[in-house]
Amino acid sequence: MRTRFKLTRDGDGFVARLTLAQTAAMREALTYLRHRDDSDLTLTLQLGIGRETVDALIDRLSGGHTESRDIRFRAEELHAVHSALTTAPTMFVSREGAFLQEPFHIRLGFYRENFDALAYGIVEAASEV
Repeated sequence: MRTRFKLTRDGDGFVARLTLAQTAAMREALTYLRHRDDSDLTLTLQLGIGRETVDALIDRLSGGHTESRDIRFRAEELHAVHSALTTAPTMFVSREGAFLQEPFHIRLGFYRENFDALAYGIVEAASEV
């Protein structure tokens, strides 16, 4: 998966040109955390935004697109995506502290390395705006 992309300013927001895989990884991370049986407070602590905003973001990342596309983000939405990519893997740590790669890959469809690299890509893209 390509993990680098460019952000451009658009008023008070940002526009990112994302590949299908990047969009899918972001959507899967957000969806996984959104549909856990956690409280509203827990979700807000994990992502920095509430359920309604998460749902709207998931909707924008969804769809039957077949090619790269531009997606507009507010700063807090970029933070939420970054947080989802870094938080979701922590839900797949055994009681002994080992990361459970196979269940993570089965549930989310990506490897942890993809999530880590994409999260880093978000920070790099933001630092270049």
